[in-house]
Amino acid sequence: MDRGQNSGGLMSSAGLVRYFDSEDSNAIRIDPKTVIAFGVMLGVLVQLLTFVS
Repeated sequence: MDRGQNSGGLMSSAGLVRYFDSEDSNAIRIDPKTVIAFGVMLGVLVQLLTFVS
């Protein structure tokens, strides 16, 4: 492979890295523990509703 030729490896994903690294001040921030707790509570609710019906 010629040294002047770009293989497209990391350069092709550089835009995505910049996109995901940028933080918007207006974005909603949710703690990961809150998401896990909500999922567990939703699962328990579904199990209870399945048991009752």
